[in-house]
Amino acid sequence: MMRSPLLIAIAALALFLAAGALVVQFVGPSKGGVSQTDFAALQSQVGSLKTSGAGLKVAFVNVDSAFFVFMNAVAALRQGVADKTQQITDLNNAYQAGTASKDAYQRQLLQLNAELLGARVSADVGTLDRMIASEAFADMHTNLQKERDSSQTLVDTAKSLVAMAAEGAADTPDFQNRFTQAQSAFTQLDQFVAQAATTKVQQAAKKIAVAQGIDLVVPAKNVVLYYNPAVVMDITELVKSEIAGYL
Repeated sequence: MMRSPLLIAIAALALFLAAGALVVQFVGPSKGGVSQTDFAALQSQVGSLKTSGAGLKVAFVNVDSAFFVFMNAVAALRQGVADKTQQITDLNNAYQAGTASKDAYQRQLLQLNAELLGARVSADVGTLDRMIASEAFADMHTNLQKERDSSQTLVDTAKSLVAMAAEGAADTPDFQNRFTQAQSAFTQLDQFVAQAATTKVQQAAKKIAVAQGIDLVVPAKNVVLYYNPAVVMDITELVKSEIAGYL
């Protein structure tokens, strides 16, 4: 008998619980939990599925590990962010050690924060440009280009803020207001870029699952405490290989 996708998904989750192949994620506590009656019903469905010969192939992807493929691909673009972050750390250490006056520390910190924001904007915009130029992101080209066009205002603002800070105007209300607005705009840009990359990880996982005849793929973040390789496949490396040349 053919089973619905929903029943297969429920059975797969029950199989994880009953067999001990658990992919652990940090989520909020559920309310009420699962009753013994409901759990017994799930176990019964799993037993029926297993004895019917339908079979079920389950896999997982370490999303963080896969996502870092994109991070590494644009490492050169992000070097400026790392450099400015280190400079801020060095400045804080110097101030704590008493080798920088409070006034000098505050002025330089404001300037470095403006430069750090500029570096972050440049890194994200550069990543957007790489995505737009990539055939792998062709299905997202319209939205990517729209975001790139709208981000130009942020690019110009970031450059203006760096110039204002260099001229000693970082402590003015105008600078602070513009800086706050630019930070908010950057957060939206950064989320857009991250979502575009995540979508490609999802698409790659689906492509591999279809090719491998996998029925269900679940995400895993950072750590998988246990899984039975005879029952559950780890397709993380396959996904990473698939997206390796995207950027």
